[in-house]
Amino acid sequence: MTAPRPTPIAELTLRGVLLGGVITLLFTAANVYLGLKVGLTFATSIPAAVISMAILKLFKGSTILENNIVQTVASAAGTLAAIIFVLPGLVMIGWWQDFPYVQTAAITMTGGILGVMFSVPLRRALVVDTDLPYPEGVAAAEVLQIGAGSREGEAEARQGLLVLIWNSIASGAFAIFTQTKIITDTAATTFRVGAGATGISGSLSFALIGVGHLVGISVGAAMALGLVIGWFVLVPILTAAHPAPGDIAAWVNTVWKGDVRFFGAGVIGISAIWTLVKIAGPVIGGVRSALAASAARGKGETLALEERDLPIVWVALVAVLTLLPIAWLLWDVIAGGALVGSAVLLIAGALVFVLVAGLMIAAVCGYMAGLIGASNSPVSGIGILAVIGSSLMLVGLFGQHPGADTTRALIAYALIVTGIVFGVATISNDNLQDLKTGQLVGATPWKQQFALVIGVVFGSLIIPPVLNVLNSGMGFVGVPGAGPNALAAPQAGLISALAKGVLSGDANWAMLGYGVLAGVVLITLDELLGRLKLLRLPPLGVALGIYLPMAVILPTVLGSVFGWIYGRWARRSANPEVAERMGTLTATGMIVGESLWGVVFALVVWLSGSDAPLKLMSGHETEALIGGTLLFFAIAALLYRRAMAATR
Repeated sequence: MTAPRPTPIAELTLRGVLLGGVITLLFTAANVYLGLKVGLTFATSIPAAVISMAILKLFKGSTILENNIVQTVASAAGTLAAIIFVLPGLVMIGWWQDFPYVQTAAITMTGGILGVMFSVPLRRALVVDTDLPYPEGVAAAEVLQIGAGSREGEAEARQGLLVLIWNSIASGAFAIFTQTKIITDTAATTFRVGAGATGISGSLSFALIGVGHLVGISVGAAMALGLVIGWFVLVPILTAAHPAPGDIAAWVNTVWKGDVRFFGAGVIGISAIWTLVKIAGPVIGGVRSALAASAARGKGETLALEERDLPIVWVALVAVLTLLPIAWLLWDVIAGGALVGSAVLLIAGALVFVLVAGLMIAAVCGYMAGLIGASNSPVSGIGILAVIGSSLMLVGLFGQHPGADTTRALIAYALIVTGIVFGVATISNDNLQDLKTGQLVGATPWKQQFALVIGVVFGSLIIPPVLNVLNSGMGFVGVPGAGPNALAAPQAGLISALAKGVLSGDANWAMLGYGVLAGVVLITLDELLGRLKLLRLPPLGVALGIYLPMAVILPTVLGSVFGWIYGRWARRSANPEVAERMGTLTATGMIVGESLWGVVFALVVWLSGSDAPLKLMSGHETEALIGGTLLFFAIAALLYRRAMAATR
């Protein structure tokens, strides 16, 4: 008698894909705002898993693998939104006045799909045959396993959802209250230091506290070191070397933007190259393993479900077909302009660059995500390398100083190419994290890889309208007509400035070079600390501390301290794993609430035509700052106490 075949476990379902799509739309909007404001985004896998468990428990037949598909689709929101580290540069240089829907979505979608394809052959090297920790992938798997394992898991899922909701409400409400100006959330001052000058600035932002909690004390300490190097070493020295009359604040900010941030870019560049060198061997081994698995399947050998990737032939075919819309995007930049005479050479060179650089970047980003997590992995550093590489390619074809119109078109072309490569970086940064979760819960890799493509499509469709609302309602710093609520978009400004500098010959190569030398020192220091098993200081974290505004860095560092204190309590609690997850959800809620309100506020500004549509009071800045600070810390204490209570 033949034994009945086991019933397959539901995994890639329509309801799972739709739920993941809805979460992707919401979290992508939040991440676009957060990234433009502070230059950082947050990973969405864990909150998506909690929300998925709470909702799918209401339906019959939900499974851990179905929940895993939901978090896989939704995780695209945490990384694909990082495309905004590049695209606003096209508005900043005046090439675009807004974000055309088709072009913006196509840049995001093609880069994201290539990111999925390029990371498929890396799974064996960087997920299976490795000891990389994948902190977020492991945490997401634990959330899914507890949720599927017991009634206690159902209670935890409900508690986690409540923590996420209440923290989002508190974070958003505080941000709304600051817009009334009854309390204020920012303060800054500049002052002389000998012959030079520097400044201090800070902000009261729950989103930044949440980011700091998630990145952890090591990255927080590295960012604090970067802040000290940037503002209390470099700025005083460089302002003393370049004295300027008039307003001290303008003097300090000019030096910081024109010199110090390029120093940070040099640190990022050398750190990314070091990472690539370290993982070259495992990446080559992973590609060989993928080819061997494809050959075994071709001979009729059966692979276990958890070993089945998308077939390598299909991966190559999809990657090649994706080059067709990329070629159209590039032609759209060239057509009718100063570059049309070199269209064939430009497009061919760019496609080769996307393939070669994309494969290398997928490997680097996948490794960084495995080492320190997708939230901590500063893909903006990869974007800096990509824009320098694409700009140098164009210099080789056209030389420097080719004329104003040609230079402007070349800058736009370099940013489009960088945007596509950046999509590869963001998704490969995320994909392997998801595949680690899948490995731990017994998921089918090819279904996850397909689900991530769906997440890329969902995210690509929502990014253009969100960008247009923010551009119309707030604008970007440095763009003519931007109001007082203008978004800093720090990476976009830096990347567009790098492209302009390389192509015009005005790049600040001296500060980039000094940054590279400092990066070598920081890499050596970090490796030494690792060997001594002391607190690491990731060089990329130091670089972020140098080139992001102090008002962003200070609360982020404070959040990392809050997270470290909470983590120490969690490890001593009766249920450490649950306590840690509640802390993660507390931080995530802080980010989601303020970020979603930011998108809504941009829409209100756009519709009202006022830069301060909710303003109820003016003057009394000192009282408003003191009141805001006291309220902020009181709410933060209550939110963390609620997280502690939720673990009991």
